[in-house]
Amino acid sequence: MLHKDRLFPAEGVARDVARKLYQVAEKLPIVSPHGHTDPSWFAENEAFPNPTALFIQPDHYVFRMLYSQGISLESLGISGQPADPREVWRIFARNYYLFRGTPTRAWIDYEFENLFGFTERLSEKNADAFYETIDKKLKEPGFRPRALYEQFNLEVLATTDAATDTLEHHAKIRASGWKGRIVPTFRPDGVVDAEFAGFKDNIETLGKLTGEDVSSWKGYLDALRKRRAFFKEMGATATDHGHLTARTADLGEAKAAELYGKIYKGTFEAADVELFQAQMLTELAGMSVEDGLVMQLHPGSVRNHNTKVYEKFGRDKGADIPSPTEYVRALRPLLSKYGNETGFTLILFTLDETSYSRELAPLAGHYPALKLGPAWWFHDSPEGMMRYREQVTETAGFYNTCGFNDDTRALLSIPARHDVARRVDCAFLGRLVAEHRLDEDEAFELIEDLTVNLARKAYKL
Repeated sequence: MLHKDRLFPAEGVARDVARKLYQVAEKLPIVSPHGHTDPSWFAENEAFPNPTALFIQPDHYVFRMLYSQGISLESLGISGQPADPREVWRIFARNYYLFRGTPTRAWIDYEFENLFGFTERLSEKNADAFYETIDKKLKEPGFRPRALYEQFNLEVLATTDAATDTLEHHAKIRASGWKGRIVPTFRPDGVVDAEFAGFKDNIETLGKLTGEDVSSWKGYLDALRKRRAFFKEMGATATDHGHLTARTADLGEAKAAELYGKIYKGTFEAADVELFQAQMLTELAGMSVEDGLVMQLHPGSVRNHNTKVYEKFGRDKGADIPSPTEYVRALRPLLSKYGNETGFTLILFTLDETSYSRELAPLAGHYPALKLGPAWWFHDSPEGMMRYREQVTETAGFYNTCGFNDDTRALLSIPARHDVARRVDCAFLGRLVAEHRLDEDEAFELIEDLTVNLARKAYKL
């Protein structure tokens, strides 16, 4: 199924250079500094129950496409209600053609061939044979989560964890003596976004976990500092923030405390919610200056756009939609305060590609604190990655970016996603060499940097 030159340039010289670069890139370990895999997998190290639970149900890339064609989430077992996993797999196989031309198809074909030895496309005819082969493999010790981590040549894998998470699974991993490096990431959205489900309960939990009086502005901030310190003790090197906008604010202590009082008491207006998040981005940036945790900002997603799906099935069910995002004015309050701190790192992501060359690359090409995250989510595709390299490199260069992260919930897709990223980078560098814009020895240095070194440095790994 997989051609050895896939994603490489069609032209001879550029393709030849890309091939040589890939011989280096494919052997390098995987650094996965941001993702959403479940730490309990590695803590318990139990077999995955069946192919459906591994390939379909945790992966919103898969079930959102099926849902878009009128296939109910109930029929896919997404609702939490029992569903025959073999029948769900048959639905997936019958509709595999829907993924033609998508990165999901490239990832899954890679997994099928490299992990299970399949050499033909999944279809309705071979659905049961695929299921049985995968199901049998999953019962083998080599397909337990820790064994897969080692097989994938993972150097480090970061999860994403709520500010109130006990990190019990991370503690169990550490106590087990296993050598795999699984680190948490501090994500405080649930105690920063007043519209987040269970927000007030989350705030009270934050107070109980830290022994702080979270009814006061000072107590709330001190509670966050204590949780960050706990995450850092557990191996975290980064925080993550998923806001609708990139807006930041610097209100001063008195006004910030007054605003928090409204948020805590529930007497806020709609405008207060966004202003509080804006203020908190600046506050949390200040905490990163203090404790050294790398700060990631993932803005621009209108979460849970499909109200009916959200009400019935909850968050993260494939209904998050990109929205235009402005950065230059939005980030100025934060950058005016902390953007010149050489010990502070803020990694910016976007779902708005129009901002690459107009805003993000010029910002990262100036402020010492800024780095650009890779093409993200809807643009985590060969075309999206190439657009990113073309639009960002001319202004920010390579060294104001931070390599690749897979941002996935699907464990088996990790090597597949990194393979696509490595091939696209090889193709881009091969073209620069063929056009005499880059010497070949520089391209060999760059492919190692883009594959592992930039991520290690940016995320302090």
